[in-house]
Amino acid sequence: MSKRDFYDVLGASKTASADELKKAYRTKARELHPDRNSDNPNAEAQFKEANEAYEILKNPDKKAAYDRFGHAAFEGGRQPGQGDFSNSFSDVFEDLFGDFMGGGQQGGGNRASKGSDLRYNMTIPLEEAFSGVSKEIKISTSVSCEPCSGKGAESGSDPETCNTCAGRGKVRAQQGFFTVERGCPTCSGMGQIIKNPCRQCRGTGLQEKESSLSVTIPSGVESGQRIRLANKGEAGPRGGATGDLYIFIEVQEHSLFQREGAHLLCEIPVSMITAALGGETEVPTIDGGRSRVKVPAGSQSGTQMRLRGKGMPTLRGGSVGDMHLEISVETPINLTAKQKELLSEFEALGEENNPQLSKFFSKVKSFWGGLKP
Repeated sequence: MSKRDFYDVLGASKTASADELKKAYRTKARELHPDRNSDNPNAEAQFKEANEAYEILKNPDKKAAYDRFGHAAFEGGRQPGQGDFSNSFSDVFEDLFGDFMGGGQQGGGNRASKGSDLRYNMTIPLEEAFSGVSKEIKISTSVSCEPCSGKGAESGSDPETCNTCAGRGKVRAQQGFFTVERGCPTCSGMGQIIKNPCRQCRGTGLQEKESSLSVTIPSGVESGQRIRLANKGEAGPRGGATGDLYIFIEVQEHSLFQREGAHLLCEIPVSMITAALGGETEVPTIDGGRSRVKVPAGSQSGTQMRLRGKGMPTLRGGSVGDMHLEISVETPINLTAKQKELLSEFEALGEENNPQLSKFFSKVKSFWGGLKP
């Protein structure tokens, strides 16, 4: 049986570039891989055929010979592709299976890994969220070991290259028709062996230390927001990069103000007399000041007023919200006999002073009348 044209095998044109050939092979390898075609008895042979085609066409010299003489260029000698499957497939191995093998990273495993990020929960009062504040915090974290400078080896000695993986931190093993790459079991993927570990850190290159940090909380910060302090987390093992520290903010509830984004809500108790006749009352503001506001005559509970620019600043926005005031009319208690007498006299004057009450009872009478047969 005659061999198929290598370009037809890959589904590529003769003018395809090296990148286009690689892409075509990657597509075919994914499509024909035996593990994905258990119900196709020809998948293995087709997979090997695609490998053989790419093994020739990826090599500029072999490709030139094939383009000129076809399959005859390789007759009478070693057949292309024999024993070279792992070499061809490794060119696209990371592209095909990188997601399943830890992201397809290449290169030496002795590149030290980054340290862990840390989280710190901070609770602040609303006043500090309004003005912004600088706070000193203490954290316990891993830092680079001073006696060994983070190398993990005792002074006067250095880590040695792992003989098993030759410093790569990874080893390859042939499984069926493809090569699997795993972390080196001898050096745990570090690429180095420490024969004389540091007595202080026992070879980790790290030691625990408590440190003080100054954290600037910007004005306008809200609960749930976080502040990132770069390189203030855990140190990476054996000289690896340091992680970050994240400050998570929680703003306490306030006894006077309720916060809604950049706006504040404050409930103001007003006496029945002030609500009826109108007048002025003094209210606090979040900046520690006070403002006098006019209460309109006839104000009811729930009546709202607004003080512009007396709310919270927006984070890095430059604008300031408003403070909304909600009136709560207070019914007097602990009345004297004289006060009760005066209120009774006022009540006897008529219902025109209580329009909501008159309207309500009018609806009630209508409701009861509708129930009669």
